[in-house]
Amino acid sequence: MKIFTFGELMLRLAPEGYLRFVQADTYGATFGGGEANVAVSLAGFGEEACFVTKLPAHEIGQAAVNSLRRYGVDTSYIVRGGNRVGIYFLEKGASQRASKVIYDRAGSAIAEASPSDFPWEYILEDAKWFHFTGITPALSDNLAEITKAALMVCKEKGITVSCDLNYRKALWDTKKAGEVMGGLMPYVDVLIANEEDSEKVFGIKSEGDITKGEVSAEGHRSVARQLVEKFGFKLVAITLRGSISASDNRWAAMLYDGKEFYDSREYNIHIVDRVGGGDSFAAGLIYGLTRFDKQSAIEFATAASCLKHTIEGDFNLVSADEVMKLAKGDGSGRVSR
Repeated sequence: MKIFTFGELMLRLAPEGYLRFVQADTYGATFGGGEANVAVSLAGFGEEACFVTKLPAHEIGQAAVNSLRRYGVDTSYIVRGGNRVGIYFLEKGASQRASKVIYDRAGSAIAEASPSDFPWEYILEDAKWFHFTGITPALSDNLAEITKAALMVCKEKGITVSCDLNYRKALWDTKKAGEVMGGLMPYVDVLIANEEDSEKVFGIKSEGDITKGEVSAEGHRSVARQLVEKFGFKLVAITLRGSISASDNRWAAMLYDGKEFYDSREYNIHIVDRVGGGDSFAAGLIYGLTRFDKQSAIEFATAASCLKHTIEGDFNLVSADEVMKLAKGDGSGRVSR
């Protein structure tokens, strides 16, 4: 099954370990980005994952492409052109000190792409699933138009569409996010969100205070109901992060189909790297929904994301068998021989 994801692939620069930006003399260089992370995860599960973006034709752009090819992602639909690869700087937090991200992505090749770069009728000819996040249409007005064009083709061809709401205040304000994302939601079958983003983008509020690490069961069910009532999604998945500190989180999720709620088990995670945690959940959900019943799908997605928190870098480099093992209850961390 061909699964397409569409978005920006960035160069990630991060100090070693838990050094702060002001301490660092060197930065490790890797690549990552919401939809690219999803594609890598799906390829690791054995899916035919295709990533669509625009990257410069120079060596840094090629290094970005190579970072995906290395893990089995189909890069043949990547457009080459433009002047720069977007960059983000990551300072990993610990204990009560939060992680920090600084973006340097203005003027990236994908942000300056034009609609003519992406002939969606051709690109999506054999697609069965299309995934994007709220980050992509936030990058530029052109990207919002390009994303909508892709979704319109998906609707015509009967391609399942999933969206991770992913609000980023560094890219746009809540008013514009609500207007643009609201116009895209009629094309979305499966929405992935959390309580905070649902409130900021659509004004849909929950109970509980996320800054205190609280997760309200009825609160997230209320959010899911309101989202389905407002937009008519086939499925809504809500991720539930109870933040004890930057180093330790509680992690769970739920799935709602308009009639029934499906709740995952909760994991206590000691975090190695949380960037890409939501993307690994999205990939796990896509994989699970194409193979399992809804309860098993949400368990698979949550377990996949749990494992990602233990892996350095943006990409979730685990197999479907490893995820299934955890989803079935083996979280001991004992050596596998």
